[in-house]
Amino acid sequence: MIDGMARIQLSLASKRISSPAVLATIYAIFILLGAVALRLPWSNHGDDTLSDALFTPMSAVTVTGLIVVDTGSAYSLVGQVIIALLVQIGGLGLMTFAALLLSMLGLTIGMPRRLVLRDELGQTGVSELMALVRVVVIVAFAAEAVATAVLMTVFVPQFGWTHGLWQTLFHAISAFNNAGFSLFPDSLMGYVGDPTVNITITVLFILSGLGFVVLADVNRQPQWSNLSFHGKLMLSGTLCLILFAWVMFAILEWNNHATLANLESDAARLLASWFQAVTPRTAGLNTLDYAAMEDSTTVITMALMLVGGGPSSTAGGIKVTTRIVLALATLAFFRQQGRLQIFGSGPGISEIMKVLALTSIFLILIGLFLTSLIYQGDFLDLPFEVCSAFGTVGLSRGATGGLDECGRMMIILIMFVGPLGPLTLAFFLMSRVKPKAGYPEGKVYFE
Repeated sequence: MIDGMARIQLSLASKRISSPAVLATIYAIFILLGAVALRLPWSNHGDDTLSDALFTPMSAVTVTGLIVVDTGSAYSLVGQVIIALLVQIGGLGLMTFAALLLSMLGLTIGMPRRLVLRDELGQTGVSELMALVRVVVIVAFAAEAVATAVLMTVFVPQFGWTHGLWQTLFHAISAFNNAGFSLFPDSLMGYVGDPTVNITITVLFILSGLGFVVLADVNRQPQWSNLSFHGKLMLSGTLCLILFAWVMFAILEWNNHATLANLESDAARLLASWFQAVTPRTAGLNTLDYAAMEDSTTVITMALMLVGGGPSSTAGGIKVTTRIVLALATLAFFRQQGRLQIFGSGPGISEIMKVLALTSIFLILIGLFLTSLIYQGDFLDLPFEVCSAFGTVGLSRGATGGLDECGRMMIILIMFVGPLGPLTLAFFLMSRVKPKAGYPEGKVYFE
């Protein structure tokens, strides 16, 4: 199968099709094969339709985790194994497995294959790809094995050895690959107060979400001072995002009787807040009902989902490094600095320009969050009013007139910032006089 995919890749490459297009084609083939496999009579219990069978492998290979049927009841053990394999392939990358297999067989990995592998791992060069491939595979299988051993202490006593072991392995694979698939109809809500499940699963989220480039960097030179600029950004940014989300989730949901207030102890509330703080950045598993959360918590969760994890990780989103560069650019603007500086280095202006357009998204989300704290009407009214203000359109569903003074000031600020947008920030940073001396530019990965 892998060798066949490699031949397809070489054939497409010979026709001068770009490596991203080659990669997309290969993944599309695997999604279709997965759909066919899930439609086989021994893979399902006869309740899924053709669209269900196509939706599930798409969600698995892209490690999204959205489902249209309950994975645990709609699919047999064979079907669940197929989904787990698709999740593993999608999370770590098809070309990663192909490159490892070819390397083990002693076969040469030509430049066309290396270019596809480079794009899959989100790298800019091909010189150290095989070393990174080994890190990806070793870390993934080691983390899943350790997590399986730990989670067995919970699932095996509950379900017995055979079923408990499969439950453990499936959820370890799903968690490490940030897939969001669960064999329980309510995800992990039944384990909201279990420290073993909550901590083990979130450690897998965090570890895989950092990105394999960072993990290789830490393994190579574990001292903070010796880490790369990218590694320092990812570690510090991930820590800040998790702590911020943890605190905000606890504050906003503490008295919500549909979520945290329904739990029996403060420790259980903090544990549930911790899990919900980590999972939105593409992990997908949950221990509380997101439909019952406050509107303000929902907006924060949406923002975290957009951020995602790190480049060359199993997570999606626009990436943590992108969000950090946006924050640094904004900080430099207010400090009237012509260069972004952190950890004795800084991204170049070309890298800044790659992410400045995303400023608009976060300005809208910030405005939506602040207005959701004070508005008591239909939640759908708020994004409409905020987008209208940002785009200086003027259309309204009537919510603006119902805002108090703080809400109106927020709309005023959005109307002021909207016409300026990220281009003003970019122009400011590019037009500043370059200092005679400054920090060197650091390499930052965004994919």
